[in-house]
Amino acid sequence: MNHLISTSILNADFTNLQKVIEMINASEADWFHLDIMDGVFVPNISFGLPIIEQIKKHTKKPLDVHLMIVEPDKYIERFKEAGADILTVHYETCTHLHRTIQSIKSLGMKAGVALNPHTSIDLLEDIIQDIDMALVMTVNPGFGGQSFIQHSYDKISRLKKLMIEKQSKALIEVDGGVDLSNTRKLNDTGVDVMVVGSFIFRSTNPTDTIASLKKA
Repeated sequence: MNHLISTSILNADFTNLQKVIEMINASEADWFHLDIMDGVFVPNISFGLPIIEQIKKHTKKPLDVHLMIVEPDKYIERFKEAGADILTVHYETCTHLHRTIQSIKSLGMKAGVALNPHTSIDLLEDIIQDIDMALVMTVNPGFGGQSFIQHSYDKISRLKKLMIEKQSKALIEVDGGVDLSNTRKLNDTGVDVMVVGSFIFRSTNPTDTIASLKKA
């Protein structure tokens, strides 16, 4: 019950972004989760730096920025300037991952590495002690509202075991299909941060839904 909730605004009402920010600020949510999609790495386009800059002006909580883009190294400094507190890149897009992690941390941000559903946990073995967070995608990245991939529990368990073996202090984050039906089991499996978007913004009372997710 000590998990964090990172609220994904991907499915929020962008015509009322100010109200969305105020709601999250006033809620029990811990972070804002911002999915940046380029239409190349994933088959969708979301939003970019100007939106992050506007959110940063009004938020009272950390910005958890998830880059689903090719060549993320080109934009690391710009995302720092826009207001990112945590910057997560995909293992699948980084040729020199250790260098990318160093670049993120040198700018004062926390560094995360995300893995697609088909990507093995074992590939993090040589980097797990250097990162602040490992993000397990529990749906295929690109769109909100997908169903949770059930074998992700085993993947999370193996990640937790690897972290213990390597004495890593990194947080485990999951993204995709999280709702009240699986929050308790994810917490028991070792998840520290749960990204939730569709389940919150499709509910009749997002503030109460966030509170329920925190208590689950």
